Amino acid sequence: MTEMVFGTAPSHAGDPVLPRWWRTIDRWSLACVLVLFGIGLLLGLAASVPLAEKNGLEPFFYVTRQAFFGSVGLAAMILVSMMSPDLVRRMGVLGFLVTFVALLMLPVLGTDYGKGATRWYSLGFASFQPSEFLKPFFVIICAWLMSAAQEIHGPPGRLYSFLLAVTVVLLLAFQPDFGQASLVLFAWGVMYFVAGAPITLLTIIGGIVVAGGIAAYDASEHFARRIDGFLSSEVDPRTQIGYATDAIQSGGFFGVGVGEGTVKWSLPDAHTDFIIAVAAEEYGLILVLIVIALYGAITVRSILRLMKERDPFIRLGGTGLACAFGVQALINMGVAVRLLPAKGMTLPFVSYGGSSLIASGIALGMLLALTRSRPQGRLRDFLGKRGR
Repeated sequence: MTEMVFGTAPSHAGDPVLPRWWRTIDRWSLACVLVLFGIGLLLGLAASVPLAEKNGLEPFFYVTRQAFFGSVGLAAMILVSMMSPDLVRRMGVLGFLVTFVALLMLPVLGTDYGKGATRWYSLGFASFQPSEFLKPFFVIICAWLMSAAQEIHGPPGRLYSFLLAVTVVLLLAFQPDFGQASLVLFAWGVMYFVAGAPITLLTIIGGIVVAGGIAAYDASEHFARRIDGFLSSEVDPRTQIGYATDAIQSGGFFGVGVGEGTVKWSLPDAHTDFIIAVAAEEYGLILVLIVIALYGAITVRSILRLMKERDPFIRLGGTGLACAFGVQALINMGVAVRLLPAKGMTLPFVSYGGSSLIASGIALGMLLALTRSRPQGRLRDFLGKRGR
C-alpha cells in the first residue's frame, strides 16, 4: 500500500520476474480492470438470464461463459504485462499478420449470425471476431513503423502506417463494421499526432474521412439507417435505443433495485452492446459514474506514465492503446444515451463476449507492459544507448 501511494521502487535486472513485475506495474490500473470485470459479472447475472431462458439454456449459462472467457482474458493480460517492450513489439507484428489474414478470409469463411455483417468465425463451441484482436496488434505495428521513421536513415514509417490504416479501415467498412473502422482510424490518428504530424495534414485526412462517411451513407443502407435513426427527432420506443433510453430514465440516481429492471427482457443485446442500460436502470447513475471513473482512471494514468517515457515506440504504442481503450468505452456508453449512432461495440471487460474479453485482456496487458516503471531504461535513452 505504501508503494501504491508513494510510487514504485526501481527494479533491478537480476530480480525474479514476479517481484520485479509487481514493483513496476501500475497497480491502480490493474485494480481498476479487476473491478470492471467484477461489475461485468454482476451485471451479467441480471442481463443474461432472460436471454438464456429465451434460448432454452441454463439460467446462468452466459454468466458462466463470461466468467470463463474473462478469466482467460485476465490471465492473458497478466502474462502479456510481464513482457518487455521488445516482446510486445514482436507479438504485435506476428499477431497483426495472423489477424489480418483472418480478416481477409471473412467473406469466404465467416458468418454474420443473422446480424447483417460478416464479422465472425463460428468455432462450434464459440465464435471468433478477428477485428477485436486486430486493434491492439494494429496499434503496436503502427507504433513500430512511426518510431522507426524517427531514426536516422529510417524507413518512411509514417507513410507505411497510413497505407496500413487505410487498408484495415476499408476491410472493416466492407463487412460492414464502421464502429471498429472508426476506432482503428482514431487510434492511428492519435499516434500520428503524437509522432509529430502537422495539423494541416491531419485536417486533410479529417476531410477525407468526412467524405468517406458521406459516400458510405449513400452506398450502405445499413449505415444510412443507423444515421437516420440517430438524427431523427423522435425515438422509436420499439428499437434498442428506445428501450435503452427508457431504462436509463427510469433508473434515476439510485436505480429501481437489484433484479427489478425490465429492459433486459426487451433488449436482445442487453448483455453486450447495451449492458450500461441495465446498470443505469437497476443501480442508477451512481454505478454508471463509477464505471466512467474506472475507465477514465486507466486511460489518464496510462497517459501520465507514458509522458515520462523517452522511447518513441513505447510512447506511441502506449498512447494508441490507452486512447483506443478509453474511446471504445466512450462510444459504447455514448450509443446507449443516444449521443452517438449505434455502433455495435462492446464495453471492455464489462460486456459479454469471448473475443472482446480476451482481446481486451491482451490490449491491457500490452498497455501495462509499456507503462511499467523503467527508470534505468529512460536513462539509457537519454544517453543514446537504447537497448530494448
